[in-house]
Amino acid sequence: MNDTSPQDAPESSMSLEDMLLLDNQLCFPLYATAKEVVRRYTPFLAPFDLTYTQYITMMVLWETKTVGVSELGERLMLDSGTLTPLLRKLEDKKYLVREKSKVDGRRLVVSLTQEGVSLKHKMTVVPQEMGSCVHLSPAEISELKRLLKKVTDNILKSADSRE
Repeated sequence: MNDTSPQDAPESSMSLEDMLLLDNQLCFPLYATAKEVVRRYTPFLAPFDLTYTQYITMMVLWETKTVGVSELGERLMLDSGTLTPLLRKLEDKKYLVREKSKVDGRRLVVSLTQEGVSLKHKMTVVPQEMGSCVHLSPAEISELKRLLKKVTDNILKSADSRE
């Protein structure tokens, strides 16, 4: 008698029907987790009038102070159609400025303003609040990030090889 459920079986031993069960998909727990993490950030970001995407944009700027728009898009995995209005809103809030590069006028760069720097100090509460929701040890968080990065890298490599 076999005590393993289809979800526990290696993919190669699953029937075609079992492969199509939602519980057997890697994509669904990734989707559900991402959706819930972003949803959970919302009340923590609301007092700062930021969306999750604006928040991660600011995190890159807090690291770099100045970054090219194309590099920012690559780092955040956002296309220009998403990034342009996002940057415009952050500029309207006085957190950043967009300007042509002094070195290469064809290149647009984004720089942190003093208001953007001040925002960083106010927002240290956000990762603390999120950490209290996740309930993973530092070692588990590190391993999860490592595995998620590996999955992302493998998917990107797979996509690159098909082009």
